Amino acid sequence: MHSAWYEFTLIGAALLVGIALGYLAAQLLAGRRREEQLAQLVSPLQAALDATRIQAQRLEVERRDIEATLRAQIELLVRGQAGLERETRNLVTALRRPEVRGRWGELTLRRVIELAGLVEHCDFTEQLQVSGSGGVSRPDLIVHLPDARELVIDAKTPLDAYLAALEAPDDATQRQHLQRHAQQLGARVRELAAKAYWAQFARAPEFVILFIPGDQFLAAALAVQPQLIEQALADSVVLATPSTLMAVLKCVAFCWRQNQVAHNAQQIQELGGELHARLATFLTHLAKLGQRLGGAVDAFNAATGSLQRQVLPQARRLRDLGATADAPLEGPAEIDVAPKELP
Repeated sequence: MHSAWYEFTLIGAALLVGIALGYLAAQLLAGRRREEQLAQLVSPLQAALDATRIQAQRLEVERRDIEATLRAQIELLVRGQAGLERETRNLVTALRRPEVRGRWGELTLRRVIELAGLVEHCDFTEQLQVSGSGGVSRPDLIVHLPDARELVIDAKTPLDAYLAALEAPDDATQRQHLQRHAQQLGARVRELAAKAYWAQFARAPEFVILFIPGDQFLAAALAVQPQLIEQALADSVVLATPSTLMAVLKCVAFCWRQNQVAHNAQQIQELGGELHARLATFLTHLAKLGQRLGGAVDAFNAATGSLQRQVLPQARRLRDLGATADAPLEGPAEIDVAPKELP
């Protein structure tokens, strides 16, 4: 009985083990299926992740390249800015010297003249020295106008106070320097008015142009002293910057072109009158020639008729009598074409 129970127990245990193994095998098979399904679901995500990783790596390489290029450009910009600041300081230092400022103003004036299309020694003269009751003077530029008129231009560049205003630490100090800049410009106006160039150049109008080589210099002075232009006009001085002087010189160039057109028209009129007179003389000679040709034709025809009527018949009788050779005697034909009469 105990052996039967033991066998029954073994059989039951074997069945349980078989069931357990079957369950495990089923679970394993189901797990594999779930793994395959999960792999199918994860595979597109993995491909997307791989593509994203590759794109991120490429973007990182591009970012590094751009960063290196940007760094080089910034370094180049910093060096250029440092060079510009250095050159600006050198320029400011140079412009503080009166002889440099004067030469710069003259060069700027010359550049404006060239841009306006005027020609040296023809339309303008530089540094013309003249002697007057007040001594020897030498304006920077004389612009020649039509009808032997002259326009006197003098370049002045008061920049000490203006440059100091640019470096002022506060608004109050800057305004003080600008006030001094306007005063310096007014002093240049009075100095130029005292020279009275219009009295030394008989063909010049009763004013002189004061050229300021920058619009900003005049604008800074007018900002603190708006009546500066009216005061200059009262002293017979016209304040001009490159932009305003260019307009004046363009008008001068236009006047020269109109004067040349008028001069050419006068020459054309004179040449036309002379040509008409010569044509009249030629037609008179031609008419006389036609008349003489007509008289020559009439004389020729009269001689031919006389030859035919008076000479040839007698000569033919001599031939008939055997006194001459047998060569025939034929007289020339009359000319029936006469020269046309001129209208």
